[in-house]
Formats: sequence, structure tokens, C-alpha cells
Amino acid sequence: MSNSGTKRHWIALGAVLLFTFGLLGFFGTEVYRKAPPIPERVVTEDGRTLMTKDEILRGQQVWQSIGGQQVGSIWGHGAYQAPDWSADWLHREALALVELRSQQRHGVAASQLDAGSRAAVEALARQEIRHNGYDAATGTLTVSSARAEAMASTAAHYDALFSDSRELASLRESYAIHDNAIPLADRRAAMTKFFFWTAWACAAERPGASASYTNNWPPDDLVGNRPTSANILWSIVSIVLLIAGVGGVVWLKEARHENEAQHEPPATDPLDGFKLTPSMKAVAKYAYTVILLFGLQVILGAITAHYTVEGGSFFGFPLAEYLPYAVTRTWHLQLAVFWIATAFLAAGLFLAPAAGGSEPRFQRLGVNVLFGALLVVVSGSLAGVWLAIQQKFVNLDLSYLFGTQGYEYVELGRVWQIALLAGLLIWLGLMLRGLWPALKRRDDMRQIIFLFAGSAAAIGLFYGAGLSYGARTHLSVMEYWRWWVVHLWVEGFMEVFATASLAFVFSKLGLVKPSSAARATILATAIFLFGGIPGTFHHLYFSGTPVSIMAIGACFSALEVVPLVLIGFEAWQTSKMTSRAAWMEKYRWPIRFFVGVAFWNLVGAGVFGFLINPPISLYYLQGLNTTPVHAHTALFGVYGLLALGLILLVLRRLAPERAWREGWLRFAFWAMNAGLALMVLLSILPIGIAQLTASVEQGIWYARSEAFMQQPFMETLRWMRIIGDSIFLAGVAALAYFAAGLRFGWSYERIDADETDAEGFGGNPATEIA
Repeated sequence: MSNSGTKRHWIALGAVLLFTFGLLGFFGTEVYRKAPPIPERVVTEDGRTLMTKDEILRGQQVWQSIGGQQVGSIWGHGAYQAPDWSADWLHREALALVELRSQQRHGVAASQLDAGSRAAVEALARQEIRHNGYDAATGTLTVSSARAEAMASTAAHYDALFSDSRELASLRESYAIHDNAIPLADRRAAMTKFFFWTAWACAAERPGASASYTNNWPPDDLVGNRPTSANILWSIVSIVLLIAGVGGVVWLKEARHENEAQHEPPATDPLDGFKLTPSMKAVAKYAYTVILLFGLQVILGAITAHYTVEGGSFFGFPLAEYLPYAVTRTWHLQLAVFWIATAFLAAGLFLAPAAGGSEPRFQRLGVNVLFGALLVVVSGSLAGVWLAIQQKFVNLDLSYLFGTQGYEYVELGRVWQIALLAGLLIWLGLMLRGLWPALKRRDDMRQIIFLFAGSAAAIGLFYGAGLSYGARTHLSVMEYWRWWVVHLWVEGFMEVFATASLAFVFSKLGLVKPSSAARATILATAIFLFGGIPGTFHHLYFSGTPVSIMAIGACFSALEVVPLVLIGFEAWQTSKMTSRAAWMEKYRWPIRFFVGVAFWNLVGAGVFGFLINPPISLYYLQGLNTTPVHAHTALFGVYGLLALGLILLVLRRLAPERAWREGWLRFAFWAMNAGLALMVLLSILPIGIAQLTASVEQGIWYARSEAFMQQPFMETLRWMRIIGDSIFLAGVAALAYFAAGLRFGWSYERIDADETDAEGFGGNPATEIA
């Protein structure tokens, strides 16, 4: 294909970016305009003030300080052990109101009413809860005196739950909430007001509509929450688009295959001609740090999973007194982002001089300074999380700044978040100065280098979206910007960066033509981002957003699955290249990890992702264990294996002449993949399916309740996870042992002592720069 053909690919990519970000921005304004109102005051019909907007927002800050989305969930977003507080409050308040109305009308408990009378009382309570008593002109929400009494009794339950009340000790254990999680009574009172507001938005009908602000989520017949017609319509449309998209990609792949001739690899490894630079050697510490953080992350994951069966203990030891569930889960997610991001940073820093062809001045110093900054951010943010959740900060603003923001994947305090963004910008600067010579050259690699640089810039800059909200920002608006980080940063431009990195590596290895790699990468990027950018909205169906968000999210998120088919084809083709040249054997394991990425891309991101993508599916599944099925198989199966593959590629190039002893690495690869599969198939997925049945039949409140989750068969399913976890942990231990062996020598085939690299990498000194 000619240069004009590549130019058309770039034009198409530019058009995709303009169109999709235009959609994301335009409908983002709808999120702002149509977010559920936070009343200036909530009053009773006789004028008694129950709460103010300031108290609701202070309650939001209290919720953030205890871990926020790491302790139960709000609107379905968060942890899965404790209830969804909005669904739980809504159902408890409705039951309390039914009881009050029964006593007022019939003088007996609701349980003593006949079926007809009970239905009439429930209908009355339902009408009262669904009534939108908010006056936009005055900012006042008015409720009946009976509802105020129901709200008070519900608030009393949560006040006791988050204190050290002995009456609810068993319930706290079931929820994995440590005793006296919120020691101060005024903070507990404020948080109950925030919980009320989130529940009110779930049932109060949006003005001019017959559905609530959250599109009738959560499902609960008692309050009249059932799927809307729009929910069903856009689910059908999304499935049709998925089928059409997959068919189009298969056709496109076949058309490309017919037009491209087989490319023969060179007789020797082209990368052997490029000597290691000082900055490339300095990247070694990043690689070993990735393995260390990965090991710590999975240990914390095992502890967190164990809390789901023992509450506050670890095989009888009261570990929650020192490391509560909220701390271990927060650290588990934070470290996942840290080690995967660090692997991508390491790959970029290692490849930049190779792409540019020279070592910029002070590049090694920059690499070392950035490494020190990352250690400060990681250690500081982890310490801050512990201090916040243990309620050590006397001021809620300080808790948000230095402790935890309380939102999944962006938990770290705002100060550490800003520091991390600064580190990413430093990394971007180091990347661009290393790539600059290649960007100026007009050769076949230039197109790939542009993609490489552009995706690095996106990673560096798009993390800044997390600064678009504050501690008191409206929850709907916060979710909009949070998913800019989580979806676009983690699930979007990191994917593009990885694709561009692999295209560069395979082109440098001579496995593919640079022109073909550039066209394929641009095309894959355009296809991926076409669905991925507006597909961000599929996280916001029930977050207080209008129906238009559901329509855009359903249609475009269905198309996110489409490029995964293409990635699978490409990975399979790449894996077959390892047998076409003898020197390719040394890259066998990094490439095998990349093939593993393709498998989990299809299964984890594709199958399990689409399982919870259509609105009607997510309506019943949001906040259940089907979400961590997708999260584990996509985050580790895709980004984790990809990060490890990149790290192995770096380690391979640090000592290219030395042959690896691959036994431990082979065991690590298969144990981690098998452990992940067993973890999902034996435990998390069956739990999610059981919860789905409960959600459809009775509601989310029941599917997340102690009554359902503490049944013996559910306990057994949670214990079953130990099988997959143990195998996975064994694989991680084997990987750590193998990596340590690369540093200290036992993971290499034996050679004469005088050939060993003085720095311990086992390379030939003649091929390295002193």
C-alpha cells in the first residue's frame, strides 16, 4: 500500500478522535445538566428541617474517608462484600414506611395484614417514595412526617453499624467492616444523610419522566423499580451492533490478509546491533520493582478474599484490627495500577533510546529521578490510605488530600494524585526526548514512532482528568470524570501504547514490515477508540444520568468487543513467527505472554465484559460478583500479562546472549493462567450467577444482603476460591524466583565465570556501554 494509503489511515484516526471525543464532551454536559439535584434542605411537611446540602456533602466526605467505594457500593459502584448502601437504604426505608402506614391505618404490624391490605399499604408507601417532592425554585425537598420517621429509624441502623455497637457485631463481621469504623457520632450522622440522598435519587421520579434519576436502578418491586422500555430497546440494539461489528472485522481481516504477502524474518536478531545505553540499564530496577509490587498486590488480594469468609480475621488471627478490609482492598487495587503502569513506563523508557538511535544527555539521571519519585508516591499514598481509613486525620479535607479519595482505581489522596501526574509528565518528557531523533527521520519506522509518542502523550495527559472533580463534587459528575481515567486511561490509551510498543518491537525484530505494522496499528487504534471512547458511558447507565447516556453507552460499548477479535488474529500470527527463525526462540516467553493477552482479551474483556455491557444485563448485575469476573480476567489477564510480557522483553534484552532456564517461568505462566481461570470458574462466577437469580427475583438489596450471602452454599463457593488463589500465588512465587535468578544468576544456563556481567545481568561486557 502506498504512503497515500497510510495517510488515509491517519485521516480516519483523526476523524474518529474528533467524532468520539465530541460525543463524550457533548453528552458529558448532559451529565452536568441532568444530575439528580442535591437539595439545599430536606424538610417535613410541617416545616422541620431534617438535613441541609452542606450536611449531605459532608456525609459524602465521611464516606470517602472510610474508604468510600471500598466499603460496599453506591449506585452499584464499589466493593462487593458489604451492601450497596443506596439499594440497602432504599429497601430498609420502604419497609419502615410500610410498617408505619400499617400501624396508622390498621393498628397492627404489616406482617399481620391480609394480602389485599398489605398490597394497599405497600402501594401507598411506594407512591410516597416515588413522589418527587423537590422544588427547584427553592431548592427544598419536602417529605411527610411518616417518611421522616422511617428515615430516622433507617439512619439509626447505620449509625449503630459503623460504631462499636455489640448488637450489630455479627453484621459487621459479615460485611467485613471493622468495629468503630467511624468513631465520631457527628460523622456517622452526616454519612447517613448522604446515604439517604443517594437512595432518594434511586426512586424519586425524574421530572417529566416515569423513571427515577437512576433509570429505576436498583431493581426492587417494593419501590416500583423495574427495567424501563429504553433499557430493553438499547440492549437489543447493542447486541445487533456487536454481531454486525464482528462480521465486519472478520471481513476486513480477510481482505487485509489477501493483500499482504508473507514477510520473512532476518537471519540474525536485529536488536543485537544496538548496544545497551546507561538509561536502558537503569530501567532494570523498574523491572524488578514491578515483580515486587505484583507479588505484594496478589498477597493483599488473597487477604481481601479471605475477609469475605472470616470477616475480620485471617485464619483466626484478628488481622482487621491492623489492616481492615477497606485498607487491603484499596491497596490491592492501587498496587495493581501502580505495577502495571510502572511496567509500561519501564517499557517506554527502555525502548525510547532504541527507537531514537542514541542516548540523550542526562537520560539516565532522569530515569533514576523518576524512579525515586515513583517510590515516594507509592509509599506515601499507601500510608495515607491506612491513616485515613483508621480515621487518624482530624480534618476531612486533609483525609481527602493525603489519605484517600474513596473512589475505585483513583483512591490515592489528591496530593499523591498530583505527584503521580507530575511523574507521568516527567516520563513523557524523557520519552519524547529519547524519541525525538526518530520523529525527525523520514524512514519506514516514523509512522510507528508517531503512534508510540502519541499514545505516551495520552497516558501522561489523560490521567489529569482525575483532577476535574473534588471532594464535594456531585457524585454523577465525579463518576463521569473518574471513568475518563479508569476507562480511557487504563482501558483506552494504555492499550494503544501497548499496541504501538509491540508494533515497534516486531518491526525492529524484522518480523513485520514497518509500513504494514504502521497501517495495522493505526487501523486497530481507530477501531478500538471508535467504540472505546464513547463506550465510557456504559459505566454510567445508572449513575444519575439521562437516557441519552444509556443509548450512546450501549451502542458504542458493544463495538469495544469488536477489535478484540482482530487482536486475537494478530497475536496468533505473531506466535507462529517464533518458529521461523532460530534466534526468535529467546523471545518465546515474552511472546507467549502476549498471546495470553489475546486469549484473555477475548474471554475477559470480550465475553465477560459484554456479559455486563447491555443495559438490561447490567440493570440486574451491577454491583454483583459478575463485575469482578470481568475485572480480574481483563485487568490481570489483559493488562497484567501484557505488562509482564513487556517486562520479560526488557529483561531478555538486558542479557540477550544468555540462555534462560525456563522451568520456573514456564510453571509461572501456566499456574497464573490456570489459577485465574479456576478462581473465576469455581468461585467468583458461580457466586455472581447465584446473586443474579436473587437480583431478578427479589432485588439487588437481597442479592447483596447478609441473609443471602451468608448461606452455607455461598460460604462454600467463597471458600472454593482458595484453590485458584493458591495456584495463582504459586505462579507468582515462581515468577519472582525466576526474576531474582536473573539478577543473581541461577535463572541462566551455566557459563564460564569470566563471561558473567559485573552488574549481575549476565550479559557480555563487550555488548554493553560502560
